[in-house]
Amino acid sequence: MSIQRFETGPRMSQVVVHGDTVYLAGVVAGKTAGESVTKQTQEILSIIDGHLAKAGSDKSKLLSATIYITDMKTFPEMNAVWDGWVSPGNTPARATVEAKLAAPHDTTSKIMVVAASPVAAQARRVTTDGGMRRQRIPPEFCDRP
Repeated sequence: MSIQRFETGPRMSQVVVHGDTVYLAGVVAGKTAGESVTKQTQEILSIIDGHLAKAGSDKSKLLSATIYITDMKTFPEMNAVWDGWVSPGNTPARATVEAKLAAPHDTTSKIMVVAASPVAAQARRVTTDGGMRRQRIPPEFCDRP
């Protein structure tokens, strides 16, 4: 089974796809660092949407989320943004932890998610209507060329 990596650096990849699962590294705010928890959370969730799209998934396929915040007093503010973003009826298993972040000092939260990848799953799906055939999907999600 292949492993796909996106935005890979010397220390980590931002997105890793293995089998039918998409793993995202912890995402922090960039442009809105130093601004309100609301703005930072909105930016983080927007980045997560983009990463999931690269892997052929979306927020309705979230399996789990781990949220790190620097001050538990901001939990309700972060939750208000999360609740407006998360796909109703498709909420993931989730944990929120207060922690010091290794990221820039003016960031207030980091969110890490795991999601299912319907595109990767579709690559392995076969039908038996007189024989086996593969559905046409993007080559980056195939186990073999």
